Amino acid sequence: MRTVSFPGGEQVCMLGQGTWMMAERPDRRSDEIAALRLGVDLGMTLIDTAEMYGEGAAEELVGEALGDVRDRLFLVSKAYPQNASRARLRVACEASLKRLGTDRLDLYLLHWRGSVPLGETIEAMQALRTAGMIRHWGVSNFDTGDMEELIAAGGDGCAVNQILYNLTRRGPELDLLPWLEGHDIPVMAYSPVEQGRLLADWTLRRIAGAIGATPAQVALAWTLRRGNVIAIPKAGSVAHVRDNYAAIALMLPDDDMAALDAAFSAPRGRRPLEML
Repeated sequence: MRTVSFPGGEQVCMLGQGTWMMAERPDRRSDEIAALRLGVDLGMTLIDTAEMYGEGAAEELVGEALGDVRDRLFLVSKAYPQNASRARLRVACEASLKRLGTDRLDLYLLHWRGSVPLGETIEAMQALRTAGMIRHWGVSNFDTGDMEELIAAGGDGCAVNQILYNLTRRGPELDLLPWLEGHDIPVMAYSPVEQGRLLADWTLRRIAGAIGATPAQVALAWTLRRGNVIAIPKAGSVAHVRDNYAAIALMLPDDDMAALDAAFSAPRGRRPLEML
């Protein structure tokens, strides 16, 4: 499994598993559990979830699916911005830990920026680390200016920024990704296939057919090309997990990269960071 280095040198698998919109249909629960377990068996041991996903239902699903293999996981969850204060972050983290059936998170993220001062959130995150409840902390949906404010507020311990990044959302390449690379902060890319909407694109389908891959594999391979990006696609079936996993070994030829750049060009001017 290819890896990405966290600040401090810890290696984390480059392709993880997302859980957004999981645990929403009882008839899919057994398939989702089987998908998560297969992914871990294949080496996709980074599992991303959040208290927001199904108001805790996705965390409960992860706990049910993977509780017996907890020590093999790099477990990530996220807190609502209204829970990012000194008084509320510990309570939110304790609730997530209970739903996940574990005593610690490997990474805890502020889901997006809210009204709580960043300095206060940093202090609350560091207190959770001291208490052994989390191993690393980071942020999600932070643009370049937000990251600069975070560092200025004492946030040099930030381990990752989770953002929307894929072939159709290339705005971060203009300034945010270079800024993060310059500060040795890896990126976690959510919705790397744009919730499936990318898969019908003609250019993607043509390239995939020519190299014997699927459109999803091409889109994931493109996202993973930078070396400091972790992708967290969701897969609700074992077939989908196997399809995603094959993207790890896929290296796109230069002419295919050029074709993708032409079909999905980065914006010429800066854009605010997009969110889903």
